[in-house]
Amino acid sequence: MPETITDLIPQFVRLQSDLTAEWHSSEPHAAGTNLTDLVRQNHYFNFMLWHEEDIARRDDLGFERIAQAKRAIDRYNQLRNNFIEEMDKALIHLLMPALSGCPKNSETPGMMLDRLSILALKEFHMREETQRSDATASHVENCQTKLVRIVKQRGDLADCLSELIDDVLAQRRTFAVYYQFKMYNDPALNPQLYGASEKS
Repeated sequence: MPETITDLIPQFVRLQSDLTAEWHSSEPHAAGTNLTDLVRQNHYFNFMLWHEEDIARRDDLGFERIAQAKRAIDRYNQLRNNFIEEMDKALIHLLMPALSGCPKNSETPGMMLDRLSILALKEFHMREETQRSDATASHVENCQTKLVRIVKQRGDLADCLSELIDDVLAQRRTFAVYYQFKMYNDPALNPQLYGASEKS
């Protein structure tokens, strides 16, 4: 029921944290079609994207592996954006936001869930930095300060998302699905891709 959606936000925040920890010790996986499944799948692609971006910044793996990482980054970023849209579509079905008559929020609930996912990853990895035995005391102290800020930012964002959903339910604010229309992965829209195809 729509009135329970706000109560799900803390559960989604915990889920993103739990999955981040779990997937660092087991094979990441995600599937399904309900809202919780969509949150899980969005987080999966952010998780994969995060670690491919780490690999892409190394200079000791050779050109081929870095090129693979760059391609994976493009693919995971596209899928991450796809699931932002899927989360928003599911939330529109559940919340039935007003079509007019109240202010429209520029950031959608799906976008906010995606940001919460990224903050879960930041929190996990910054906490790892505070626990490094090979790091200097100043590095650990600096990371502890950053960790406090990340945790606060994540909590504030979760509160903002809950408030937005309450406002949508009360028809004080509304939102729409904003399709990203990423062009670089589409052979029909990227001139480097359709141009190369026409020349061959």
